[in-house]
Amino acid sequence: MSTQAPRAVVLIRPHHFFPNPATAADNAFQSPAPTDGATLAVRARDEVTAAAERLEEHGVTVHLFEDEAVDHPDSVFPNNWFSTHAGGHIAIYPMHSSSRRGERRSDVIELLKRRYRVQDVVDYSGLEYDDVFLEGTGAMVLDHASRVAYTVRSNRANPVALERFCTNFGYEPMVFDATDELGAPIYHTNVMMGIATEFAMIGLSMIPDERRRTEVVERLSTDGRAIIELSPEQVRSFAGNVLELRGSAGRILAISARGLASLDDAQRATIEQSCTIVPLSVPTIELAGGSVRCMLAGIHLDPRPAGVG
Repeated sequence: MSTQAPRAVVLIRPHHFFPNPATAADNAFQSPAPTDGATLAVRARDEVTAAAERLEEHGVTVHLFEDEAVDHPDSVFPNNWFSTHAGGHIAIYPMHSSSRRGERRSDVIELLKRRYRVQDVVDYSGLEYDDVFLEGTGAMVLDHASRVAYTVRSNRANPVALERFCTNFGYEPMVFDATDELGAPIYHTNVMMGIATEFAMIGLSMIPDERRRTEVVERLSTDGRAIIELSPEQVRSFAGNVLELRGSAGRILAISARGLASLDDAQRATIEQSCTIVPLSVPTIELAGGSVRCMLAGIHLDPRPAGVG
């Protein structure tokens, strides 16, 4: 058992995917589309289908939703607009780009209420009218065991919204600055770090303040976690954009094929001490500046008994 690794996820299968020009200004991980829109959309849809099948093969429950809207280019990344928490809690988040706000879906929340024990839904989306944003578990990387919300400062992680979330959900905020090798701010914390039960992967050199870097390492390793340091090149390959899950045979680490290929033998060996590595091939989706972890909204809720709901 692990409070960090959920047994179920929500995946959104997009039908009109494309890298969103409205989010490109502060997302240095985005890339120009190399082909026509129709071809790109088909490839992205197929990548989500294959990812869902691969996770199900490993015993992860996948709640797969279709998105046929033509104006939701980033809907494949649902972890930015909602998160779930032990004890029956759901949070809905304020999104920085107005182009993304239509991604929030009542049918996803209603399914969770039917299938899992949900006590309350805390909706922060109204903060958008005050230009206050917090893009879910993209902006925050949550240590569910130690109750710490690691958060890179950005225009997608407003300190007011972060404080409200941490107060309501019982997390301690740990905020720091981070930049890529060119000095550009990291737009989402989860592209540079991921936390599993027995290890954490993080681009430490991207935290310019040495003292804060040391504090982050000390806090991550408090419970004996191994620290896997990622180079900027590995972060650029989405090696940190990972999610630990519980499958039928134990814990697995969902990671993109590109991210896995960037890891060295020692890094892989550390992961494999506690997880089976499950690579997912998502090169088209990665053009939008996110990868596997961004695609997976983990379900940290207790299932309802069979036959109920």
